[in-house]
Amino acid sequence: MNPIRIASFSFFFLLLCTQVCLSQEPVTPKLIWEVNKIDLGTLLEEDGNQLAEFKFTHTQDSLFWIERVWTDCGCTTVAYSEDTLRVGEEGTLQISFNPSTGAGPFSRMIVVKGNLMGTQDTLFLEGNAIPFPQDPMIEYPFQQRGVGFRQEKVNMGEVFTNEPKIKNVEFFNFSDETIFKDSLKYFGPEHLQFALLEDSVTQDSRGLIQVIYSGEMKDDLGFFEDPVSVSLTDSLIVQMDVLANVFEFYPAFSKEDLGVVPNLTISPKELDLKTISKNSVQNESVTLTNKGQTKLEIRKIQGNCDCLTMTMPKDELSPGESVELQIIFDPKGRQGIDQRNIYVFSNDPLNPVQLLVLKSRIE
Repeated sequence: MNPIRIASFSFFFLLLCTQVCLSQEPVTPKLIWEVNKIDLGTLLEEDGNQLAEFKFTHTQDSLFWIERVWTDCGCTTVAYSEDTLRVGEEGTLQISFNPSTGAGPFSRMIVVKGNLMGTQDTLFLEGNAIPFPQDPMIEYPFQQRGVGFRQEKVNMGEVFTNEPKIKNVEFFNFSDETIFKDSLKYFGPEHLQFALLEDSVTQDSRGLIQVIYSGEMKDDLGFFEDPVSVSLTDSLIVQMDVLANVFEFYPAFSKEDLGVVPNLTISPKELDLKTISKNSVQNESVTLTNKGQTKLEIRKIQGNCDCLTMTMPKDELSPGESVELQIIFDPKGRQGIDQRNIYVFSNDPLNPVQLLVLKSRIE
């Protein structure tokens, strides 16, 4: 081969290898943001504009300044640091959001462009805007002692054991009393906390009660309905039911551990009893097997009806071990097509909750 061609080929090959190596090096972002998303939570229209502040640190040796900021909605206005920043210096971006411009959950996008190549970052502002009611008596129908709520019960949804779940519950003050922040008192289990978010809520105005549910402190799994009492003033005492589905949290694990962790299988996962008499108690069983390489723990077995009774000789299974789950179903008082759900909670990190279905036609 021509020596010149050999030299050219070697040069381009070396250049290609250099580019590949450089492309594999981690790219250091020019701006380090404390957070790139802020959740403003529940916003009442009458509370006016809400502020959120994003903070960043400049990481490059070159001088930096913000050239322009875009937002995807006229409901947000922006103020930002206009100073020239050196490496290690900090800047801020303040967003003002007007909750009267929409209703319901929102997610606003903010794009920040700097003078340096590659400094165009995207931020997000989220929350839930609630307009002022046109007819409070209709929109807050569940009233107790002059305090109205949209829903009869507080549904927390899914709650995990790794962090508390927070929900803001709005209410309307129909009474002639003013409710103060420090006057709220809560009476109920320790895994729940209640607090008034406003300093005061006067007559014919709205407020937000923050409910915090700790799955770790609940120290139990499954569906729960906790009755609680909340004293807003000495005479305004309301009763609430707080609903939640509590699940154990399992962090992500490596693919290499997939065959090592506990693995629960249930066979069969559906029992069809066909046609049965309402006076005939049914006895059934299913097999629970640990197909993993470490000990399986059955945390809890919960049915969706008092008509179900479940028993099991043991709740810990060694690798490869099986056990029979005995199920007693009493159809007394029921008629027609029926479906019962049984939830099995375990330390299987891939399937910590499994559903077993019991079907029948009751005559």
